[in-house]
Amino acid sequence: MNNFNYFKLNKFKKIRYLKLNQKNQIYIVFLHGFMSDLEGKKPKVFFNFAKKNKLGFLALEYSGHGKSSGKFTNGNISKWTKETNLLIKKIVKKNKIVLVGSSMGAWICLNQFKFFKEQIVGFLGIGSAPEFLDGLMWKKFSKNMKKEIKKNGVINLKHGNYEYPISLQLIKDGRKNKILNKKIYHKINVTMVHGQKDESVPVNYSRKILRIFKNSKKKLVIVKNGDHSLSLPKWLKILQKELKIIIN
Repeated sequence: MNNFNYFKLNKFKKIRYLKLNQKNQIYIVFLHGFMSDLEGKKPKVFFNFAKKNKLGFLALEYSGHGKSSGKFTNGNISKWTKETNLLIKKIVKKNKIVLVGSSMGAWICLNQFKFFKEQIVGFLGIGSAPEFLDGLMWKKFSKNMKKEIKKNGVINLKHGNYEYPISLQLIKDGRKNKILNKKIYHKINVTMVHGQKDESVPVNYSRKILRIFKNSKKKLVIVKNGDHSLSLPKWLKILQKELKIIIN
């Protein structure tokens, strides 16, 4: 894919994004997960889906992720939400939007409702993880871990083959972005797809999101034996099928 561009936030900061322009069409806006990027299978699949269905497309790498500039430990939900907001305004403009959020991306999707409520016509969540910083990290930290992060400002968390540098400011900022206590009254299609064997985020997080939407047409799809990323071809087919239903 050579549709990558850079958006200059200022003299020193730029955000890498992927776009497909279409006039007067719905735009799929894909938001990736924590410490992820646009090199994975899902962005490519959704980009090709948009192309095939003559839809617009936007995906971005938040600061500190992928090829975007900035230090990961300086980033937080507020900053990444703002960057997403700026890119949507620049690329999507006034077109209708279907949000697709993977893991943390679903949290950032939910934050966009306060800015683009008239434009958003659908929302697909994949292994959604709103408020994961407190619920899945801070609350599970031991006393020693909490002591370490308070002393050093950062702690390195091992998860599978990955190591995540978690900063104290990131945890604190997460608390300013509580979303599960909100109510959204849009009449839109909202589908949460979650792997039955997701070892990172419990299925309950997807259920919590569905409770936020009071007037929407809601659906929960639990993928048998599915993991957190749902990137195998058979699972990607399910995601595309559900996205098609949302759009139609």
